[in-house]
Amino acid sequence: MATKEEILAELKEAVVEYEEDDCREAAQKVLDNPDLLTPMEGVMDGLAAGMEKVGELFDSHEYFVPEVLMCADALYAGLDILRPHVKIDVDAPKASVVLGSVQGDVHDIGKNLVKMMFDIAGWEVYDLGRDVPLEQFVEKQLDTKSDVLAMSAMMTTTMLGMKKVIAMVKEKNPDCLIMLGGAPLTRDVANLFGADGYAESAGNAVSEGIKMISSLRKFQKGDVPA
Repeated sequence: MATKEEILAELKEAVVEYEEDDCREAAQKVLDNPDLLTPMEGVMDGLAAGMEKVGELFDSHEYFVPEVLMCADALYAGLDILRPHVKIDVDAPKASVVLGSVQGDVHDIGKNLVKMMFDIAGWEVYDLGRDVPLEQFVEKQLDTKSDVLAMSAMMTTTMLGMKKVIAMVKEKNPDCLIMLGGAPLTRDVANLFGADGYAESAGNAVSEGIKMISSLRKFQKGDVPA
């Protein structure tokens, strides 16, 4: 009988090796062994962990766009099996998020992982994709009145665009909560740019988003001082 570690390793390897059938089989093993691990662990520690490895291979030029796309297909093959069984926190605030990689940044693996986590958590997600013009973030947020605007950047040069977007959005909609993420970002930089939250990983993005929304709702009800 397979161990928890072996099942997670199978999921991760299936994503990295872009084997859709293997990914489905490993995902089914998660469901067949509820005493070993949960569907959420399969998603986070198997599928997402595999995609993070793919990101490293892409950054080191061992993988290129075609491989990354095939890896994503494998990930979603496994996710299709696991997602219906992920328990959603019914007490968590249902909310909406606009997200994308900022202008000049064509990296979107991390952004896609974050999107996946918001999807699983039951949020309404407006995905703008990658290399998103700064004004488009502002327009989409105002159009959807989303609770959160999430931006990612993988380069210090594109990271600076985030600061401009935050200033534009906050001027028109001070209540919008803004979350930043990406390799060059730190919580200190996010604070310096005027963001409300910072996510160092995909899983952390959802909990950070929920935390921000909960604080906003409490504030609106007058439960916390301004």
